[in-house]
Amino acid sequence: MNVPLFELKTQYAKIRDEVRKAVDEVLESQYFIGGPAVEGLEKAVAGYQGVRCGVGVSSGTDALISSLMALGIYRSPLDSNPPDEVIVPAYTFFATAGCVWRVGARPVFADIDPVTFNIDASKIEEKITERTKAIIPVHLFGQCAEMEKVMEIANKHGLKVIEDCAQSIGASRMGRKSGSFGDCGALSFFPTKNLGGLGDGGMVISNSEHVAGEVRRIRNHGMNPKYYHKSVGGNFRLDAIQAAALSVKLKYLDSWRDLRERNAKFYNDAFKDSDIVTPKIIDGNESVYNQYVIRVRNRDKVLADLRSVGVNCEIYYPVALHEQECFAPLGYSKGDFPEAEKAAAESLALPIYPELSEEQLEYVASRVLEVAAKA
Repeated sequence: MNVPLFELKTQYAKIRDEVRKAVDEVLESQYFIGGPAVEGLEKAVAGYQGVRCGVGVSSGTDALISSLMALGIYRSPLDSNPPDEVIVPAYTFFATAGCVWRVGARPVFADIDPVTFNIDASKIEEKITERTKAIIPVHLFGQCAEMEKVMEIANKHGLKVIEDCAQSIGASRMGRKSGSFGDCGALSFFPTKNLGGLGDGGMVISNSEHVAGEVRRIRNHGMNPKYYHKSVGGNFRLDAIQAAALSVKLKYLDSWRDLRERNAKFYNDAFKDSDIVTPKIIDGNESVYNQYVIRVRNRDKVLADLRSVGVNCEIYYPVALHEQECFAPLGYSKGDFPEAEKAAAESLALPIYPELSEEQLEYVASRVLEVAAKA
C-alpha cells in the first residue's frame, strides 16, 4: 500500500461542480483583481475567525510582510539607524523570520516549548531590547500558542503582535480563534493547508480598521488614491479566482477539521503504549491538526524506512532557524536553542488529511509502530 502525505484529488472530486461554477462566474465577469469574489471571501473569513476585518493578499508570506509594513516595521534603504527587532520562534517555517529580514528588521530568536512546538512565552521577555518592536508567535501545526502570556508581555512593553496563523485557521484558545488576539494575524491558503486554494493566496485578519486599511494600501504598491504613493508597498493582491474557490471550500472547513481530529485520535490510540511521542493539545486549546507531528528516536532512519514501505512522511523542519546559513550574520551558534534543535532532530509528520480511509490509517499506524520499534 502507498499512503501519500497529502491527497487533494479526492477532496476536489467531491466539490468539483461547486468550485467550477464559482470559478466560471469569475471568468464570465472578467473581474480578476479584487471585486466581489475577493470582498466576499474577506468578509467570510473574518467572520469565521471572529475578527472585524480581512484583507486578501497573494500568499501567507506576503501576509506577514504586509502586516509588518502596516505596523510600521519597515526600513528604507536610505535609513542609517539600527534595525528594528522582532522576536520569533527558533523553530518554524522559514517565512516567519525571512519576512522580518526582508523588511529590513532583525529576527531575534526565542526557544520553543517542547510540548506544543510553539514559542516558549517564558523565553520572550529576556529577548526584549530598546529596539524590539514586535513579537510573531506562530500557531504551529494547528495549535495556538499561549497567547494570553504573549499579550501580557507585549502590552507591558508596548510591542506589536502579529500572529502567524498560516497553519491554524479555525484553531482556538480559550474560545477565541487564532488571529484575534494580536494586532493582526497572517493566514496562508497554500494548497496543502486546511483551507487551501488553487495556488498561492493569503489573508491578513485584524480587529483594527486602521491596520486593515494600511494592508489594503500596501498590497497595491502603497497606492491611495490611484497613482499616489504614501509609501512603497508591493503587488500583494489576491486573485479573484482563488477567492472564489476558497469561498466554496470554507463551507466544508469545519467538517474537514472534524475528520482530521478523528484521524489524530486514531493515531493517539494506536501509539499510546509505545515510545512514540504524540502531539499533546494543552488545556484551553482546540487544534485543527494542520500536521500530525510525532517524535521518534533515530528519526532519519524511521523516515527512510517508512517511505520504503509506502508511508509518505515529512520533516517539519530539519534545520532550526538560527542554524540556517542565511542567518549566520546574526551570530547564533548550535546549542543556543536546545529545544528547537531537538525538535528539528526528532519530529516527523504523518499523513492526517481528512480523506484517509480506516484501512490507510491502520496501515500507517502499524508500519510506524513496526519501524520505530527497530530504530
